[in-house]
Order: sequence, then C-alpha cells, then structure tokens
Amino acid sequence: MPLITLRTSLPAVEGSTELLQDLSAALAQQTGKPESYVMTMLEAAVPMTFGGSSEPSAYVEIKSIGSLRPPAMSAAFCDLISARTGIPANRIYIQFEDVAAGSWGWDGRTFG
Repeated sequence: MPLITLRTSLPAVEGSTELLQDLSAALAQQTGKPESYVMTMLEAAVPMTFGGSSEPSAYVEIKSIGSLRPPAMSAAFCDLISARTGIPANRIYIQFEDVAAGSWGWDGRTFG
C-alpha cells in the first residue's frame, strides 16, 4: 500500500537494489506500516530538467493510505536520496498523495 517511486535523470544509479531496500525500510518506518506492504520503484535515465538545467535531479512520488507526514518525510527522503545518489536535496521534488482505501487494489480486492 505505501509506494515510493524515484525517477532520476542520472543515467544509472549505482547500488540501485540497496537504494530500493533503504527506501522500502524508510517508508515503512515513516508511515508506521508493515514493510511487507511497501513497494519501491526506480527509473533512471529519465529526461528531465529542473530550474532550466539538465544537471542531475529527481522526482519522487510517495503514495499511501493515510500516514503521510510531508514535512518530516520530505527531509528524510531528500537526505536519503541525496546521500545515495549525489543529487543535491534542492534538486529533488517530492509529491505526496493520500490515496482513498477504496482506490487502492491488491490481491484481487481493495483496501477499503
């Protein structure tokens, strides 16, 4: 149910498996939800600009059924992503979306 998607202009992300595992653990901790429900995705080499520049940047989407705390989560995920990729935190945008339980499907049903 919690989902974090990281898209970056970097051509590749070294240690991508470990980064996804770190993002998964962090999202479980930040939302208080079991990690067994967390999904992570990474897309590298996404053409993007930020502030008119093609220097490395990232766009992150975090979706969950409740339990979002954007200010604290923004700092935690910017720090984590910046430390693991070298992308400066001021070149990372994060979108938070609180999804209705009835709009999230899994295992042939919805959560609501």
